[in-house]
Amino acid sequence: MRLRLYENYRFVLYAPFYAAHATGAYEAEGLEVELLPSPGPGKAEAALVTGDADAMWMGPIRIMKAHERDPQSPIVAFAEVVSRDPFSLVGATPNPEFALPDLLGKRFASVSEVPTPWLCLEGDLRAAGIDPARLERTLGRTMPQNVAGLAGGELDVAQLFEPFVELAVRDGRHVWQPASARGRTAYTVFAATRQRLAADPEPYRRMVRAMHKTQHWVAAHSPDDLAAAIAGYFPALDRGVLTAALTRYKRQGVWAADPVPSEEGFNRLQRALLSAGFLSRAVPFADCTEDRLAVAAVAERQPS
Repeated sequence: MRLRLYENYRFVLYAPFYAAHATGAYEAEGLEVELLPSPGPGKAEAALVTGDADAMWMGPIRIMKAHERDPQSPIVAFAEVVSRDPFSLVGATPNPEFALPDLLGKRFASVSEVPTPWLCLEGDLRAAGIDPARLERTLGRTMPQNVAGLAGGELDVAQLFEPFVELAVRDGRHVWQPASARGRTAYTVFAATRQRLAADPEPYRRMVRAMHKTQHWVAAHSPDDLAAAIAGYFPALDRGVLTAALTRYKRQGVWAADPVPSEEGFNRLQRALLSAGFLSRAVPFADCTEDRLAVAAVAERQPS
């Protein structure tokens, strides 16, 4: 039994996806999962619809946008893997009592590579009564450039994720606030079409079981063990940096404990997207998710 899975970027954040391969979780379920490079936003979703791919991991932001544009969109989340925002605000100097108003008047660089972290931070700012337009925000720089900007005195604070948080900390910078502290925020899920999940559920059932087994493995093992398992996916990254990055993510509770899509996390993300104007209308959680396989996988692992 086989599934073709699109890899949506190669980030340390996606450690559980790689661990499922590295620990043999799929093979134990009698499933061969072929990991393929994603052709990118839009094209990947189209490939799911046409059947050129069977599944992919992606941000729920893309599923919500698809359903905003077309209420009949077939793309749904069927398992959750990253359940909190993995980005952090990293400052050039210590700020142990940081609060969001502290960003006012600071030279701040937001993330340019992906939209979700800034949209979520925008939502946090508005919830705190702060107009995001008041920030002295630098746009269009990469995270490596922003790490250098912190070190060189060009920036006071930057929005980063791993391994760039760890690289900045090793260079003397300071974590002001992890976005994970916001609470559960749906961030990365397995996605497929609702029709395919209904017509041929068995390989997806095995995929979800394997991911749930992997989630238990990640919870039970040390960051050193996880780094050793997935290091081959990041051959250019120093092992110490990888381990420290995974340690920080594990401490922040970034990865979901089980694969059931969270309505709480979905709604928190959607509120931010509506606040920022990325979505023009709310889309129902039930339209964007299919949780039966995940609920069943969790029930099967419950002690009798």
